[in-house]
Amino acid sequence: MWPGPYGNLGSRKYLIASLDQSLKRMGLDYVDIFYHHRPSPETPLEETMGALHQIVQQGKALYVGISQYSAEDTAKATAILKSLGTPCLIHQPRYSMFDRWVEHGLLDELEKQGIGAIAFSPLEQGVLTNKYLQGFPEDSRAVKDARYLKTSQISAQTLYKVRQLNEIALQRGQSLAQMAIAWLLKDHRVTSVLVGVSKAEQLLDNIQSLDNLNFSHEQLGSIRQILSDNL
Repeated sequence: MWPGPYGNLGSRKYLIASLDQSLKRMGLDYVDIFYHHRPSPETPLEETMGALHQIVQQGKALYVGISQYSAEDTAKATAILKSLGTPCLIHQPRYSMFDRWVEHGLLDELEKQGIGAIAFSPLEQGVLTNKYLQGFPEDSRAVKDARYLKTSQISAQTLYKVRQLNEIALQRGQSLAQMAIAWLLKDHRVTSVLVGVSKAEQLLDNIQSLDNLNFSHEQLGSIRQILSDNL
């Protein structure tokens, strides 16, 4: 959030100060949900979770969540929050067809704990759209802003998979983006997805994924085959 000490990670100072500054910038008294993103290797979970509890007690947030915590750390964090009387409401993991780490224990842990999951980067920074089917357009994120996605990260193999997935999406009467979102939402453990768009039509396209959330066994089998080395 800012350079220097306490501008990142999970200390009580960082969490409370960053929220106070955010509330001031937004002109709000409180937020609905306040997340802690990524467990801090330098801060005990007890301090981080205690800060989240304090934020709720102070009325600065109605609920708290965590993001990018492993299944093991999620279980520990949830137990601490429960003991304090402020339950963890939701987990925000990165999850897409090409990034499926949550399937190896985290989704099971969230279901066990009764915690929702709201996936971010469901379109893999735009890779799971029709944007890169024919190469790298000048207005794409990979060309204009390489902070989170570089052209070197989009290999020929990845593009081959994207084109294969696009064929299945077309058979379903969907865009690739719509199918990628629907593929996440088909799992009852996924509460919702976070989408980032630069144009209104992209948002409308994403919303239309809700029109077809059902996959046939054949479609799921074909998708699993395409994604087999992305586990």
